[in-house]
Amino acid sequence: MPRSRLSGRTGSGGSNAAGLIQPVSAGVISAITGFASSFVLVVAGLHAVGASDAQASSGLLAVCVTSGLCCILLAWRFRMPISFAWSTPGAALLVAAASVTDDFAAAVGAFLVCGALIVLCGLWPALGRAITSIPRSIASAMLAGILFPICLAPITAAVEIPWLAIPVIVTWLVFFRLSPRWAVPAAMAVAAIAIVVTAGGGLTAGASLAPTLQFVVPAFDPLVIVSLGLPLFIVTMAGQNVPGFAVMSTFGYTVPPRPVLVASGAGSMIGAFFGGHAINLAAITAAIMAGPDSHPNPEKRSPASVTAGALYVLFGLGAGMATALISAAPPILITAVAGLALLGALVTSITSALETATQRIPAIATFLVTASGVSIVGLGSAFWGLLVGGMVMIVNSLGRRPAD
Repeated sequence: MPRSRLSGRTGSGGSNAAGLIQPVSAGVISAITGFASSFVLVVAGLHAVGASDAQASSGLLAVCVTSGLCCILLAWRFRMPISFAWSTPGAALLVAAASVTDDFAAAVGAFLVCGALIVLCGLWPALGRAITSIPRSIASAMLAGILFPICLAPITAAVEIPWLAIPVIVTWLVFFRLSPRWAVPAAMAVAAIAIVVTAGGGLTAGASLAPTLQFVVPAFDPLVIVSLGLPLFIVTMAGQNVPGFAVMSTFGYTVPPRPVLVASGAGSMIGAFFGGHAINLAAITAAIMAGPDSHPNPEKRSPASVTAGALYVLFGLGAGMATALISAAPPILITAVAGLALLGALVTSITSALETATQRIPAIATFLVTASGVSIVGLGSAFWGLLVGGMVMIVNSLGRRPAD
């Protein structure tokens, strides 16, 4: 088997048995935090674009299985802690794109196009370079505009359903102060208890709790592809894949882009037929598995990704219960939990969008248009945000001297 492609080596491995404890523990922590912190967003996003409960459950199962298998296969193949996850920014985009379509077959067609474009990025590096050449401020501002309305949900929920929302928010705040990694899972646990108590015996009424994949025949609507498929592709590449490569590089790993992009794109396409939106190289949870907390020796961290992948597949078997739980809750409560989970991503996006002084006005224009939720001629606000931001940037650059 090929050795890890590392820019440097540190530490020693210790005994094989003892050496597995750290990476396996890191994989368990990563999988639990990754799943618990955003599965509500995936289900809410699929519901927003027209999925039934059964289709949303199938979609969650699909992204769990495809990302889990990619974790296992590529970590084993390259002996590196390469890890995958569903596209969290993409799920947020689905929530924000509720006005774009309620035809889930058309949304699945957009998911397929997104996956095909990711594969194409792996096979045709020029396309990948073109996507990464989109100004960082514009891409970040678009993502911030997608996240902003969702991050307002905790405030709205605290006013509309204070008896449910405030305990969730307080739990998140306490854990964020004591152990930030567990803040969102703890908040979700409190929300789940509240939902079970309020729903009573109606929680599982009419719901199928068995893991079931539902095949969805895709429909290719050009407007949905442009307003949903293309933004999904851009936020997945710019918001997940590119940071994912950067995180791995930070810890000394040179991850081969072609197999990673082809695998995640192909996995996204396969999952799309069963309602999954997109998978990508992990970024945040990758830091847990690729860092020294996983193992002092960088060459012995790959079991963390294998462990996380196996757990993702296992968690996927609970997709029916997860969907039933979410469907029984007031929608604003679920969005509020998702908003708490995305606060960090919102801060990062806004910071990145405003980092370059000369690009702040185009970035703010992108953010405002995207956050407005406006839909014109069937095209959603993410598309118009990119278009308006790009136009403002071009106009803003006319006649500007290089030293400006």
